[in-house]
Amino acid sequence: MAKRHAMNLPNKLTVSRLILTAIFLLAMFVKFPFHITAALVLFVAASLTDLFDGIIARRRNLVTDFGKLMDPLADKVLICSAFIAFIELEWMPAWMVIVIVARELAITGLRLLAASKNIVLAAERQGKNKTIFQITAIIALLVTHGHADWGIVGQLFAFEIAGHAWAWWVAEISKWVAVALTALSGFLYLWKNREVYLNDC
Repeated sequence: MAKRHAMNLPNKLTVSRLILTAIFLLAMFVKFPFHITAALVLFVAASLTDLFDGIIARRRNLVTDFGKLMDPLADKVLICSAFIAFIELEWMPAWMVIVIVARELAITGLRLLAASKNIVLAAERQGKNKTIFQITAIIALLVTHGHADWGIVGQLFAFEIAGHAWAWWVAEISKWVAVALTALSGFLYLWKNREVYLNDC
């Protein structure tokens, strides 16, 4: 009987991120007391699994082909799911989300094409920066729409600047920066690695 290999911890964290994404979406759309707060907690938890699975995989030398494929895919599923949900809730205009999703699909396609040619494309600093702002924008939007349920603590996020709560300003600024960095990093990445796809034209 063939021996079954147990999934290592980093890969378990990656799979858990996909599961948390599904539960996050349920919390976003199934209305119950504090459902936005629940969605916020779930999103933060899912984001933390992204941080820890990479650290553990590198430190314990547990990098696998499954992890190389599923880790970035799980990241994109989490981020894109949140932004697409925001369209339905009218928290973000559709064009912003289209820019973000299109960029992620394009870069994923490029990496798959490169992998088919045994080329490894390293992550760029601009890509990491856009991810930080994407996560910041998502958390800020969830806080903006959820802090009213937090009582006295929620009032800390309601302090107004120029007619809007300061948390609203953080959400607005971060989502515009996220979209700008997403578009810029995508263009630069596609241009830098243009030989990968131009050779097939």
